[in-house]
Amino acid sequence: MQISSRFTIAVHILVCIDIFGDTETETSESLSGSIGAHPVVIRRILGQLRRAGLIRVTRGREGGAHLARPLTDITLADIFHAVESLGSDALFSFHENPNPACPVGRSIHGALDGRLTEIQRAMEREMSRMTLADVAADARREIRAAK
Repeated sequence: MQISSRFTIAVHILVCIDIFGDTETETSESLSGSIGAHPVVIRRILGQLRRAGLIRVTRGREGGAHLARPLTDITLADIFHAVESLGSDALFSFHENPNPACPVGRSIHGALDGRLTEIQRAMEREMSRMTLADVAADARREIRAAK
């Protein structure tokens, strides 16, 4: 199981908006150059971030994407929930047809479901403790170190 790249792309977008937003217009085309993804993918994720209230998107000469909230008020959990569609809100998907005639097949849900729920809760708790400000600060340090 692997979480899609939408989450890391969304974080990348938001960090770009923070770092370059004062000096450049952040559009799907400019963001796609940094991210290495097609502008259509970027537009889709920008739409998800906008609907979640994390960014504002304006048109025109002064247009582009802008943060709608301070970096310290955006957690990684906020970003994750904005762009990852988890269906029934479960991070882990279970194989559909365990054999009820098999003792393991009929028992596996009872043995594993609670553990998977706890793993997801732990991940979401940790993501809620980490803000976009933390990531942006680390990105700025990385940028300075690479110069």
